[in-house]
Amino acid sequence: MSFTFLLNGESVHIDGEPPTRTLLDWLRENRGLTGTKEGCNEGDCGACTVMVTDEDGARAVNACILFLPQIAGKAVRTVEGIAGPEGQLHPVQQAMVDAHGSQCGFCTPGFIVSMATAHLNGATDHDDQLAGNLCRCTGYAPIIRAAQAAQAAPVPDWMRDAPPGEDADPAYGAPEALTDGPVPTAATAPGGYAGTGADWGHRNPTAGSGASSEGGPVPSATPFYRPTTADDLAAFYAANPGATLVGGATDVGLWVTKGLRDLGTVCFLNGVADLRGIEIGRDTICIGATATVAELRRAIADLHPSFAEMLRRYGSTQVRNAATVGGNIANGSPIGDGPPALIALGATLHLRRGGERREIPLESFFLEYGKQDRQPGEFVEAVSFPRQPDRLRCYKLSKRFDQDISAVCGCLSITVEDGTVTQARIAFGGMAGIPKRASAVEAALRGRPWTAETVAAAQEALAQDFQPLSDMRASSSYRLKAARGMLARYLAEDEGRPVNVLEVQP
Repeated sequence: MSFTFLLNGESVHIDGEPPTRTLLDWLRENRGLTGTKEGCNEGDCGACTVMVTDEDGARAVNACILFLPQIAGKAVRTVEGIAGPEGQLHPVQQAMVDAHGSQCGFCTPGFIVSMATAHLNGATDHDDQLAGNLCRCTGYAPIIRAAQAAQAAPVPDWMRDAPPGEDADPAYGAPEALTDGPVPTAATAPGGYAGTGADWGHRNPTAGSGASSEGGPVPSATPFYRPTTADDLAAFYAANPGATLVGGATDVGLWVTKGLRDLGTVCFLNGVADLRGIEIGRDTICIGATATVAELRRAIADLHPSFAEMLRRYGSTQVRNAATVGGNIANGSPIGDGPPALIALGATLHLRRGGERREIPLESFFLEYGKQDRQPGEFVEAVSFPRQPDRLRCYKLSKRFDQDISAVCGCLSITVEDGTVTQARIAFGGMAGIPKRASAVEAALRGRPWTAETVAAAQEALAQDFQPLSDMRASSSYRLKAARGMLARYLAEDEGRPVNVLEVQP
């Protein structure tokens, strides 16, 4: 593996590192940048937050579940790079000192990077920006006061990293070939794949040894691949269906850091630009598989604000900046918050295997827990749904408001004409082994007057659709009661009654 990136303004060359080595480990062990802390090592606490800049701008991400190939050709700024070259404090650093925002200090570097990134981007929704940074000592009040105090200060010149192609260091730009040798031919490539010009590499067998990246590539029999187009990906994955696809690594990263799994052949999707876009057409909205949750939230905020508001509670800023829409679907989690909303919108899933494509209703993709309707070598290319009047409401119930797994996620879209329900699409997460439509509930609503009596009948029909499990997040009976409450809440909200506890004023 060989590529170049910027680290705190300095061009750095990576060579011979294992592709599943995390940026956090490399920073601490190879560069001695120990300000970036390891806390949870799963993307929850924010102690490892770094700023990553590319042509799409700067964003805060978790270094603990960010693999090295994901930063190829980008700029990375750690807490050591937040202060100026002469030691000048960044405005957020000075504000933290003035507001006494640090106590034990372990979490402080992550807070500083998150605050500096928000400051650079002009973001002033400080509660949201810092929801992924956990502090157990100081409490959040002085930290939020520090963020507020710094928000009007000008951005220091040294914080403006040039993305590729914009006055960048000549040694810094698009990634070099991520390879330990020439692109293989059909005779030499694993799986018989004839290379198309995308990048092959090999995993370092000394993973975890702390070996320096300065020593050159180390040969290995375990390859990785970084395609640059969807066609490259399709050809590779059809020939190598056992490969692990890595989008944002917010899920797969934990397979390595917590599960200590060897992923075998790894295929990184962050270089596939034509899977990235979100197209808002006259009749259809199409979301590329590698579009991030943060990008989706921005794109649909005006079209379906309840969906966007639910996504505000999806992980944290750092997670949303990395997590992909396609990954959230493809992993088949019964508690993934994206699929219920997309199902309620009537989404179609676009799948591809080699040169063949097929489309299925999104709800048909989920067969049973851990099993999806996806053939070997087939991948999610996009998800689309009809552009429509906004009738979608998304209700996420979790023990914590921010950055928590849903006990129940209910997404409802009910069309009412002349006081009668003409269409209903309702889906729940956390109520079954898969994200699932509430077919019996929908049938109990269609063709009936939009009244409390109709909703009460639909509430009883929930037991026909779901027999939820009891687990650490909620009991079966609680989940059923919560889902019934969501149906009642939809009617109340539709009638203009106050339902949002966040809007309750003393």
